[in-house]
Amino acid sequence: MPTLIGVDVGGTKCLGVVLSADHEVQATARRPTATSFDDLSDTVAAVVEELEGGAAEQSPIGVGLPGLVDRDGRLHAAPHLDDPGGHEPIAAAAALSDRLNRRVLLDNDATCATLAEWQLGAGRGLNNFVLVTLGTGIGGGVVSDGAVMRGEHGFVGEFGHMLVDPDGPACSCGNRGCWETFASGRALGDLARAAAERGGLDGVLAAVGGDLDRVGGEQLEDAARRGDAGAAAVLDEFAHWIGVGLAALTNAFDPAAFVLGGGLAGTADVLAGPLERWLREFLYSSRRRPVPEVRFAALGPMAGAMGAALLTAPGRRS
Repeated sequence: MPTLIGVDVGGTKCLGVVLSADHEVQATARRPTATSFDDLSDTVAAVVEELEGGAAEQSPIGVGLPGLVDRDGRLHAAPHLDDPGGHEPIAAAAALSDRLNRRVLLDNDATCATLAEWQLGAGRGLNNFVLVTLGTGIGGGVVSDGAVMRGEHGFVGEFGHMLVDPDGPACSCGNRGCWETFASGRALGDLARAAAERGGLDGVLAAVGGDLDRVGGEQLEDAARRGDAGAAAVLDEFAHWIGVGLAALTNAFDPAAFVLGGGLAGTADVLAGPLERWLREFLYSSRRRPVPEVRFAALGPMAGAMGAALLTAPGRRS
């Protein structure tokens, strides 16, 4: 089988990978993410050219884009692009195919990450699981009965915008109280700074020289690992909000497991216990049903690009 190429368009960078026939990463390339679609097309083309070393290849390319990507490869909304088409979707797959002079297979970036974790990572061997990416925002994907679920329009996985408190904080989407305002990486930083300002994180503040602006999730996690009770309490509050969403997703999809990815995937040692406890607390009839296992993603920041590459694999399971 030939090598596969995928590009993951992130908030700050476009990451491209080449996968070998046995799905090992052979090469990577990075470029800063542009904020207009035309410039982004040029960026994707530059990443692909670097990966191929300037050779005139015609193999298909997989691309993962953030936002609402439909089944026909049209982009309806994107969080990091300047007005990606007004009221009309962009024919993104067709435009990228023209720019690269070859077939481009397009999907949502978190759906690509789900495909990669399912076939190559923490979701291997599972027929039913939900990937939740906990980063600046929250996204994800669903594998149901051995297939990646995409929904009527291809928009499955916008979990961050599930409403959990209609009177909650304002979300970047324009609504209030979306799940990601409570349970994203940004939300963890807000919780940590609020606790430090109240005087509950003296050890964390001391570690950053008293600079409140430097208090964030990473400093909180380090303090919890050192046995700081205040830091552990803030992480427990954060896990509470993650548990709210995971319980709702369990009631909707009945997964065997959750795979947690994104920037918080490396926090299993301090988050796994509280997460499992709050999930059980909030889940309907948790004493009379199996509670999903909580796993943490295995592929790290490569997952989206690897999944985009897998879109082009002959006979892929999706």
